[in-house]
Amino acid sequence: MTDRKTALITGSTSGIGLAVARRLAAEGWRVALNSARSAEAGAELAAELPEAVYLRADLAAPGEPERLVAEAAEALGGLDLLVNNAGRTQRVAHADLEGAPLSLWRDVFELNVFAAWAATVAAVPYLRGSGGSIINVSSVAGERPAGSSVPYAASKAALAHLTRLLANALGPDIRVNAVAPGLIDTPWTAEMTDIREHVEAAVPLRRLGTPEDVADAVWGLIGSGYTTGQVLLADGGAHLI
Repeated sequence: MTDRKTALITGSTSGIGLAVARRLAAEGWRVALNSARSAEAGAELAAELPEAVYLRADLAAPGEPERLVAEAAEALGGLDLLVNNAGRTQRVAHADLEGAPLSLWRDVFELNVFAAWAATVAAVPYLRGSGGSIINVSSVAGERPAGSSVPYAASKAALAHLTRLLANALGPDIRVNAVAPGLIDTPWTAEMTDIREHVEAAVPLRRLGTPEDVADAVWGLIGSGYTTGQVLLADGGAHLI
């Protein structure tokens, strides 16, 4: 056991979550990786990072967020940071109301909002003891009328406001912030050719974001000791158009 800082990053075997885990590991943190599937790949990734562990958990299932947090805290010897990154979406045109039945709303909110809440509640006793913090991964879709579907955008708006509510409720012991990415070049967005082309042509920085861009934003929030209740846009300026 070492005195390294410790972090649990949910949904962290690819894309943004993995980039955050790699950044924290490079900065000397001990990290817990997580995914709902691909346990073998997750274990291989954990073996690549110094003092990392992989913990499989389907956070949309009852009791799984609580189990994951407890196992991560035990494996890491405590918890200084929770990154609620796990999420899901499904592309549905915003005008297609019938294409977004309540079953889709429930699936999206179960992971994007309810699992983040449950993991946070479970993590608070550990974080309060360490003076830790929580960072939620929201989306620019939660800040303006955009996104892959109305349920997805609404879930990210809920997560952003949850960030502010929790920051108010948990201070001064725990800081709570969020990063809101724009369109990021990940396996999620690989087939969104039309949206990718639009973003590259329209946003002020004229490119898609990378997972590492978001990891930089997360790292900045970790080090901003007088910042809480903020939703940091990492979107290349997409909110301006």
